[in-house]
This record gives sequence, C-alpha cells and structure tokens, in this order.
Amino acid sequence: MTEKKRLGRGLGALIPEVMDDTAETNEILLESIKPNPYQPRRDFDQVKIQELAESIKEHGILQPVVVSPGDDEKNYILVAGERRCRAAKLAGLKTIPALIKVVDKKTMLEIALIENLQRENLNPVDEALAYRRLMQEYSYTQEELAGRLGRSRSSIANSVRLLGLPEEILELVTKNEMTPGQVRPLLAVSDQEQQKKAAALIAKDGLSARQAEKLVSKLNYNRMKRNGNKVDQKGPQDPMQDELQSHMQRYLGTKVKIKPEKDGGTIEIYYYGDEDLERLVEKLLPEGLS
Repeated sequence: MTEKKRLGRGLGALIPEVMDDTAETNEILLESIKPNPYQPRRDFDQVKIQELAESIKEHGILQPVVVSPGDDEKNYILVAGERRCRAAKLAGLKTIPALIKVVDKKTMLEIALIENLQRENLNPVDEALAYRRLMQEYSYTQEELAGRLGRSRSSIANSVRLLGLPEEILELVTKNEMTPGQVRPLLAVSDQEQQKKAAALIAKDGLSARQAEKLVSKLNYNRMKRNGNKVDQKGPQDPMQDELQSHMQRYLGTKVKIKPEKDGGTIEIYYYGDEDLERLVEKLLPEGLS
C-alpha cells in the first residue's frame, strides 16, 4: 500500500477513538474555543484561509471541528479544525458545528499532525519537530509512530534527521527556498559553518539534490586533503563510482562512501543513532535476520 493511500484513510481510520462520525454535533461559540497548544503548524497560508472563508460563506461548514472540554464548561480546546475555525471567524460566523470529545495531550498532538499532513502539506521542518516531540514526550519509537500516523518508518527517520542542521538552513527549508533533498546531504558535513556556506552555494546556484551530494563529497575530500588525512591519490572518485554512490545514498537515505583499493575495496554506510540503524537493517535485510 502506498504512503499516499495510507494517509488517505482519514483521521477516523487512524484515530477511531476520537474521530467518530456518529457522535452528536453541537453548535458552539467560536469565541469559546481556545487554539490547540500542540498545533505543529507555525504559519498559516492566509490566501488559503481566505479561500476557505469564501467557501464557508457559500456552502457553510461541511465538517464539524473537534474540541475537548477546557478548564470550565464555557470553554473548549480545539483538537482538529484550526483552518476551519480561522476561516469561519473571517467569514463572520459566531458559532461553528463541533464534536465534543475528551482528548488527552498526546492524542491532541497526533490529530493535529495527521490533519495537517492530510489536508494541507505541513512544511518539512514543522513536520520533523512534531515527530520529534511525539517521540521525546511520549516515548514512541519510529516504528510505532509510523504505524500510528500511517507513514513509513524511513520517512519518519529522514524527516527527523533534518533537525540536525543549523537553524539558518532549516529556516530556508521552512520558507521553501530549499528542499529537504537539497539540504539532507549537508548532514555529512561535520562543521556547521561549512554547512551554511554549502547551503548558500546550493541555494544560489539552484543545485539539485544529486548535485548537492556531489558538492558535499567534493567539500569533504578537500577538507581531508587540507588536514593531511589519507585520501585517494587519484582524487575524487570516477563518474561511474560517483553515480553508484549517489544511487545508494538516495536508496538508503543516508551517507554512503565507496572506497576502492588495489584489490577490491570497502563500502561505508553511515547511520545516526539506534533508530536509524534499525531502519537501515530493515532496508538491507527485508526478510529479517533469520
């Protein structure tokens, strides 16, 4: 089953204990609803909110939001439907149809994340931050989180890895000035200042993900040479070897180094923590260790 189809199952299929379509709908005051404190999205597209407001004026609210009881009976905490609430206020509505559910903090974050992934693409940095928060605060493994959210484990691992980059580079991804594919190779550069310089070059020249990988390979080669480390005296690897290394890196989602020697050679596969190692083992040994 493809990832797109799995995400297409809907909130009700992924978190059935909360998203119950048979539950009673209540009309509640918009002013009584407080924002979801676990909302992973930091920026909302105002143009799309305005478009949704226009649709609401014409067709009304087609799907109720989900709220959880607040500190008193007159207030609620928004669980799902932030864009609908914002658009409804913009459309001039005073009330909105809502499903009232008692929801714990962990599930609030899960629902907000899933809703954003399904209905409006979450920027890669906000997505990674939400994944990390779920794993850190609620002790999810990458495999458990992948199953809960209808994602692949490798996509979770690759997403969270981005957070190892400097904030300046992550800001470029947030603003859609660079893609995850362009910046991910920078994880193989150990020095943050070099990462920033390489990112600026990639952005300036509009390098593709593959070209970014080649740039990083060249930077690392030059660094090793400057530091007097042992490097291949023939210089950077030949085109065929470079092509193979790039394919392996894209397939495995991590840094790979092919090191030819006089008779044979070695292939180095890098991993970044126990979870990443498990992901690579699953990728390389799909049938398991038995």
